[in-house]
Amino acid sequence: MTFLLAILVGVLYSAGIYMILRRSLVKVIIGLIFLGYAANLLIFAIGRITKGIPAFIPADSEKLVEPFADPLPQALILTAIVIGFGVQAFAIVLFKRAYQTVGTDDLDEMKSTDELKEDKQ
Repeated sequence: MTFLLAILVGVLYSAGIYMILRRSLVKVIIGLIFLGYAANLLIFAIGRITKGIPAFIPADSEKLVEPFADPLPQALILTAIVIGFGVQAFAIVLFKRAYQTVGTDDLDEMKSTDELKEDKQ
């Protein structure tokens, strides 16, 4: 299972980087989403995928003897999902505004509009 997750993380990272290197702003946003998913899966895989009991110490003992589930990767993934959702929403709003202003999602054409604005001044 860990090997499968490692392959999936590699595929998502490579697909995300490939999409970011494209000229379309939509593909760049999709690439950022893929990178976020890959980072979440990587943190999930680092936290070891094992069945375990919750990390509670029973009242009659002083330490845990059985293997327990580590709650830290779960908390990190939850935080990363919330932050990733905020970044994705912000990127989509920026894309919408840029498309309304320029009328295209091609990054090369967006650079050429900067030169046109400087010529008018």
